[in-house]
Amino acid sequence: MTTATPEELRELFLFEDLDDEKLAWLSEHGTVEAVPAGGVICAQGDAAEFLYVLLDGEMAMSTNVRGHVVEVTRTDRPGTYGGAVQAYLGDKIEQIYQHTLRAVRDCRMFVLPARKFGKSVLKWFPMAAHLLEGIFFGMTNNRRVVDQRERLTALGTITAGLTHELNNPAAAAARASTELGERLIGAQKSLADLAAQGVDCTHLSALVALRPDLRPQAARRSPLEVSDAEDELGDWMEAHGVDDAWDLAPGLVAAGIGIEQAEEVATAAGEHLPGAMRWLTEVMEVAQLQAEISEAMGRITALLDSARQYSQLDRAAHQRADLHELLDSTLTMLKRKIGQDVVVKTDYDPGLPPVPVYAAELNQVWTNLIVNALYAMDGSGTLTIRTARENDHALVEIADTGTGIPEENLGRIFTPFFTTKPVGQGTGLGLDISWRIVADRHGGDIRVESLPGDTRFQVLLPLTEPNGGD
Repeated sequence: MTTATPEELRELFLFEDLDDEKLAWLSEHGTVEAVPAGGVICAQGDAAEFLYVLLDGEMAMSTNVRGHVVEVTRTDRPGTYGGAVQAYLGDKIEQIYQHTLRAVRDCRMFVLPARKFGKSVLKWFPMAAHLLEGIFFGMTNNRRVVDQRERLTALGTITAGLTHELNNPAAAAARASTELGERLIGAQKSLADLAAQGVDCTHLSALVALRPDLRPQAARRSPLEVSDAEDELGDWMEAHGVDDAWDLAPGLVAAGIGIEQAEEVATAAGEHLPGAMRWLTEVMEVAQLQAEISEAMGRITALLDSARQYSQLDRAAHQRADLHELLDSTLTMLKRKIGQDVVVKTDYDPGLPPVPVYAAELNQVWTNLIVNALYAMDGSGTLTIRTARENDHALVEIADTGTGIPEENLGRIFTPFFTTKPVGQGTGLGLDISWRIVADRHGGDIRVESLPGDTRFQVLLPLTEPNGGD
């Protein structure tokens, strides 16, 4: 069994500042192992028993993310290390390898037993070990707490938006429902007045039979066209002895009634046309109020569907989903935050197949990226959401015309707790959470390109399951 001499260890940047006594201790307790090209130095998930330091050769570090092996880095620099790098924490954490080291070319590795390495760090550098331990557990706890806070903040944003959006159609439905009762009573009274005037059953039947055919017109008209239609109908009713013609005309025209429909009423009502037109006005207002209630309830249903789609409460945790539906539901939930001066454009690839995802978690990614884009545009600009297929991945691009990300910050934006927002306005975990959801949970990737007026976040998601199946 061979080892490295103290002189050889001193040449490595990792050990260059150690004194002779420490270098001698390392030389005595470590060994040198040869690993052929392609050989595994240590495997992710195995018990972390050794610290490995590269003496010569080339090695690569990789990590397994839900079945996808992602290479993190490769190097041929002597002194680069890996393996049991947290041995100084002892039994305070589970000591397993967090990554896989593999020899790219034939390697010589200096191998140090983890327990001996951990004890030596504690003995030689007690203050540094305590600081590192505090940083490790502090960062872990902070990340967990702020991660939860970030999720709650996102939930609050979505809840506030949903409440605001639900309030409008709910208020409209309540108002229309109240008015509907009054109009129904009015319509019944008008019909009773016609009967009191001596309108026979034949005429009443003819009037009631007209009701299914007299429905609001779907075609939209300009204000000038509406005004002309009101004048035309008002003149016609006035010429036919309807005293309150100009009070009735706006409501009738809004309901889609014109001269042609009025002629049908005149034929059915005969000499009782004024009362019949008043009854018709009440009936058409009832129809309009019914339509308003139906539309309002439809909007509420659509919002609740979007909320369910966003939360994915009724779906399995992991299954194939339509990314366009997820994006649309997120936009619906964030509608309140999108200012009037922000233009939203979508460019969806219709041929993009459903993607295997954790939909609720992925919706948090869209929320984080869109909210950041809106913040960067400060109330005005263009938000563009595009999807496409890129080789064996689905691509979702979220672009904004905001101020952009300074070049010196591009390499740090996914770093936990790094934020460019003022103190109190950002936790620095939104993009870190997004990265972990995309990379760790889905085996995907997030890329970013930024210039002033053109920032693009691109999320790549595998189109197939980790085992390659469809």
